[in-house]
Amino acid sequence: MGFKCGIVGLPNVGKSTIFNAITNAGAESANYPFCTINPNVGMVNVPDKRLNVLAKVYKPRNLVPAVTQFVDIAGLVKGAANGEGLGNQFLTHIRECEAIMEVVRCFDDENIIHVHETVDPIRDVEIIETELILKDLESVEKRLAAEAKNARVGAAKAKERLAACEALAAHLGEGKPARAFEESETAKEIIFELALLTAKPIFYCANVSESDVLTGNAYTEQLKKYAAERGQDMAIICGKIEEELSGMEREEKSIFLKDLGMAESGLDQVIHKGYAILGLQTFFTAGEKEVRAWTFNKGWKAPACAGVIHSDFERGFIRAETLSYADFEKHGNLNTAKDAGLLRTEGKEYEVKDGDIMHFLFNA
Repeated sequence: MGFKCGIVGLPNVGKSTIFNAITNAGAESANYPFCTINPNVGMVNVPDKRLNVLAKVYKPRNLVPAVTQFVDIAGLVKGAANGEGLGNQFLTHIRECEAIMEVVRCFDDENIIHVHETVDPIRDVEIIETELILKDLESVEKRLAAEAKNARVGAAKAKERLAACEALAAHLGEGKPARAFEESETAKEIIFELALLTAKPIFYCANVSESDVLTGNAYTEQLKKYAAERGQDMAIICGKIEEELSGMEREEKSIFLKDLGMAESGLDQVIHKGYAILGLQTFFTAGEKEVRAWTFNKGWKAPACAGVIHSDFERGFIRAETLSYADFEKHGNLNTAKDAGLLRTEGKEYEVKDGDIMHFLFNA
């Protein structure tokens, strides 16, 4: 599994168009608010050229890429935290995601209505941020009341938790997201327990016209500056181009992107940014039966990565044989790299690197 990413935004900014394009799932897309009522879910293979190179060498019976899940969530409007539009339902679906991609309209088109009549990416982003903060504040205030009651009866650690809730509520009350809160260990526990929306990592997806996909425009410059000031990232995508790409074979896509002067598709951008903000990486297992990509958290040691495959591998971990992808690519296959002394034996303290080709030995 890669990660679960919620696609959010105001109504009519192109969320469902982009979702359809990157998942090819056929979600309804139309020119009116709340076209998406129930969240559409799509599973997307993570594009990774390294996996294809391994497959050419091993010619496996099965080729299994990592997979990312995208959730297209109903458009958010001002007042969603109080139940306006489809607010409460929308916000509940966000809680279930690990990362948030906010689609922001950065194009002019008089034929496509805007819920606020004008195109203003910063206003749109701030509306959504405010609604998420208000919903988080509601959650924290409910917990605060419960902790105040616990503190009065002298429950252990209740006073510490109460203080953390009060500080967090004050922070949110100033219009600041939970991800910007300087957390104590107690506050971290509360934020995790409440699954606060604004604690989730977020990046922006500027939806532009075909003519602006390479250069951006005044709207994307505004959004880029806004994101940079908050330590967040953004991608520039043209929903219409992504729709065209979604119906093409791989070689045809490559030619089409090259003709447009694009280094990668919007889908590639989105997945790379999602992996980056969540600190995710990929290791591989390879053989004649199967070549497979596995997702893990950066910094994980060999036993934890073995556990991604099966919990028995982690419990009975003995050692791992590993080869870096760079060494594999340089020498063309595992045996040649092994003859060059590049196949390593690593123990429990080995920190797995992105692209490592792993073979785990364990006690059954």
